[in-house]
Amino acid sequence: MLDPLLDLTSEIRHRAPASPKPGVTQLLGSTEGYALFRDERGLHHRPLAKIQPEEGPWDLSPLIDHTLLKADATGAQVEVLCREALAHGFASVCVNPLWVPLAASLLKGSPVRTCTVVGFPLGASAARAKAFEAETALRDGAQEVDMVLAIGAAKGGDWDAVRRDLEALRAAVPAPAVLKVILETCLLNDAEKTRACELARDAGLDFVKTSTGFSTGGATEADVALMRRVVGSSVGVKASGGIRTYEVARGMVFAGATRLGLSASVAVVSGGTGAGTY
Repeated sequence: MLDPLLDLTSEIRHRAPASPKPGVTQLLGSTEGYALFRDERGLHHRPLAKIQPEEGPWDLSPLIDHTLLKADATGAQVEVLCREALAHGFASVCVNPLWVPLAASLLKGSPVRTCTVVGFPLGASAARAKAFEAETALRDGAQEVDMVLAIGAAKGGDWDAVRRDLEALRAAVPAPAVLKVILETCLLNDAEKTRACELARDAGLDFVKTSTGFSTGGATEADVALMRRVVGSSVGVKASGGIRTYEVARGMVFAGATRLGLSASVAVVSGGTGAGTY
């Protein structure tokens, strides 16, 4: 059982290889009815069926993209975001492209990555426009790009257009840069979610992601589990949108998420409840 868990969490363990501080246990991921944990002694796994609701809380920091995508976000707020990410050891900060140079400069030399969004939040930009936006972000210092699916093409059944869009962005964001696609799951039926995940996997994307946080709904455990079943253990699943408590975040990880997009990151890791929609 350990091998699927190791495959699932390889990105996390490569990016954040250090063991946590004494007394801290990290929850790294879950698949096939088991969860993988890491503490000062190393890795260990447990069946989900034997984990009691009152157990924990476990540290989720290495899975979190600390996010600020509001239109009225300021440079001062981005500076606070970066300080919080550094203090808590989050995976990345996720900001709009305008703020990538600032975030990249503040995070330079640290394990915290700079993430941005393209074609956001509608996904209705031309593929070449998304690609140009992504290439500019990489030049400005982004290490991860979250693109929005061509949702209208998917809803219209034009899966060739969806595939071309994904392939164009993968070409514009070559490895080792990380590319995620936001499906906006609240707007898709299960068959559409499945097909979008298949195309993203086949195009070589690194993650599939639930939501922008700016539409009619956010992440659900059912959608995360569906996405995980489709992409297997070699592609990441990012849950985002409406995750404002530790309990909800933990549920997403148990469902198969290996990254969490949160604006309420500090509240979640502190056991509180965050505000906002993302």
